[in-house]
Amino acid sequence: MREIKSHKITEEVKKMCIDANINLGQDVVCAIHKNLEKEESELGKNILHVLLENIQVASKKNIPICQDTGMAVFFVKLGQEVLISGDTIEVAINEGVRQGYEEGYLRKSVVDPINRVNTKDNTPAIIHYEMIKGDKIEIEFAPKGFGSENMSKMKMLKPSDGINGIKEFIINTVSEAGPNPCPPIVVGVGVGGTIDKCAQISKKALLRNIGEHNEDRFIAELEMELLTEINKLGIGPQGLGGNTTALSVNIETFPTHIAGLPVVVNINCHASRHKKVII
Repeated sequence: MREIKSHKITEEVKKMCIDANINLGQDVVCAIHKNLEKEESELGKNILHVLLENIQVASKKNIPICQDTGMAVFFVKLGQEVLISGDTIEVAINEGVRQGYEEGYLRKSVVDPINRVNTKDNTPAIIHYEMIKGDKIEIEFAPKGFGSENMSKMKMLKPSDGINGIKEFIINTVSEAGPNPCPPIVVGVGVGGTIDKCAQISKKALLRNIGEHNEDRFIAELEMELLTEINKLGIGPQGLGGNTTALSVNIETFPTHIAGLPVVVNINCHASRHKKVII
């Protein structure tokens, strides 16, 4: 067994919270540059230039890319040969979020769902766990803003709706969202499982680097097909028109029941923030 002290987890989480909100990943930056070359709308090009300038200013001045620094979402792979000493991993992660959002001067957006009273430290975090072999902990963090989260949808399709029903639901969801999720967007899609599992894998799909496709060739081709169709909608950067509505469509699947076909579309804005650390 390898011992990992809980304060080490807290420290790494704190740094990720600050870094993810200030420094956007190069996969997103490269995707915006790539689409800038293909954008046909002059206004759309101007918007993409502004987004790139905003990314540079945030990094240079050490300030958040967006005022909505999101709910803290984590995907944790915990090695079965790891012994965590001190606090539990959940306490350690939440303490990291608390410190990161305080020290990084990040907006604290988490409230009680009924009385709407702010928790004042952006906790509790949303944490998904997976046990793996080995003696390491892999933590992936994504601050999820709600301008895009609010545009997400789930639907229990009938098995007979098939692949065409899945495509229609995804495209309609993006079309109805319009400018609200601050396009160009990243579209995370979960297909299969139960309602909760489907939502989980749709969120996990958003953590994939832009340009990386599903390992299944059929699903990878479906991702590219849907990206093309979504960019034909004409919504464009920030909803002002153009052919850059989405930067990527990422689909994850999970076996489901013979009587069901759950589909969840989880939309992310152009600031598709995520960081990973291995301890």
